[in-house]
Amino acid sequence: MLLRVVDLETSGGDRTAEILEVGVVDVSPDGAGGWVAARPVTRLFRPRGPISVHAMAVHHLTPEDFCDDDPHCDEYRLREMLMAGPGVGAADVMVAHSAGFERGFIADTATGGLPWICTVRSAKAVWPQAPGHSNQVLRYWRGLRLDPAVANPAHRAGPDAWVTAHLLIDLLKEASVEQMLAWTAEPRRLDRIPFGKHRGRAWGEAPEDYLRWMAGQGDMDADVVAAARQELARRADGSAQALAGAGDAG
Repeated sequence: MLLRVVDLETSGGDRTAEILEVGVVDVSPDGAGGWVAARPVTRLFRPRGPISVHAMAVHHLTPEDFCDDDPHCDEYRLREMLMAGPGVGAADVMVAHSAGFERGFIADTATGGLPWICTVRSAKAVWPQAPGHSNQVLRYWRGLRLDPAVANPAHRAGPDAWVTAHLLIDLLKEASVEQMLAWTAEPRRLDRIPFGKHRGRAWGEAPEDYLRWMAGQGDMDADVVAAARQELARRADGSAQALAGAGDAG
């Protein structure tokens, strides 16, 4: 089995941003019951539009880092990197830290519809006691000794993919690929509404028409949609039980 770790750096923080850099690291069995990571492969992609100041402050990629010969990112070039990979074979599973971010920029057609593992969700399941679940917090909390020449600087695609690959290897000592795929596929638990005019309120406090609007959105975060539908189902179930109770009383 080949697990392909990917990390992206982008020109901004929303889905209108462009991919600036892709980092890929392949993780495969080492033949002795463990796993090993291949060296990162990275590629820069020249943006068509501006890079936000906030994005530059994170990854420090500026317009001066790109030349006219650098290609723009498109699905064909993503497929080249993500399906063919660094040359060791086709992947079986895609992996990313906080995979929802990468999946927002990578269409299923660019990976051949491969399943994903999210190492954030997996780490929260395996190490709930961790002081945090970001790449770098877990890197040092788990005591990973990584070559700084490959693992640094943080917030660049190659180094971040390298750190994620070693977190994945560490996770694989305590959980199977199948378990991590299942954790990733589960809707994440959202105790409160994460955005909008009702942000911070419990789902049970939200007006029903607002929940129905969220539940019907096709381009909204899938976990938010699932939480809205779950609350609507809970209310419908409660109403049905109340009606049944009234009928029994009559």
